[in-house]
Amino acid sequence: MFKMFMQGGLLSMSILTVLLVAVFFAAWKAPRWVKEIGSFALVFGLMTPLFSLYQLFSTLQQVALDRGEGVNGLFDLISPGVLFGVNVILIPIIYGMMIYLISLVVRIVQKPRL
Repeated sequence: MFKMFMQGGLLSMSILTVLLVAVFFAAWKAPRWVKEIGSFALVFGLMTPLFSLYQLFSTLQQVALDRGEGVNGLFDLISPGVLFGVNVILIPIIYGMMIYLISLVVRIVQKPRL
């Protein structure tokens, strides 16, 4: 579990963990904020991999240009190891979705019965 946390990116996973704690704190002190905090965790979990992908492709493009191959040589640089390593990018997305689902469950439990 700790390995996945570190692979997901220390900064982004730490922020998502703070949001998870904030969901439980809000359930106790500010129930109206539970869904909003969960939604923010979902959006943050979806945005973090986009920055990682942007950085990955920018680096690959720079390496291709430095080699003098141009952008057309970009696909020759991508090894299967890089493609299979992209699954690490999914970790913050999954964690953000789990926080969102937890916020929805907390919200359902808190709703007054009819």
